[in-house]
Amino acid sequence: MAKNKPINLDEITQEEKLKYEIAEELGLLDKVLSEGWRSLSAKETGRIGGLIARKKREQEKK
Repeated sequence: MAKNKPINLDEITQEEKLKYEIAEELGLLDKVLSEGWRSLSAKETGRIGGLIARKKREQEKK
C-alpha cells in the first residue's frame, strides 16, 4: 500500500481545493485527512463529485 504523504493545502490546484472544501462541508474532511480518499464510500465520493459539478456549472453561468 502506498504511503500517505502529508497534504499541503497551499500547494494544491484550485480544483483540488474545491474538493477539500466540499469534503469539509459534508463533514468528511477529517476522515479524508486521516485515512485518505480511498476510505470514502461510493456514496460519499459521488456526493462530492456531484457538488463539484454543480459548483462548476454555477461558476460558468456568472
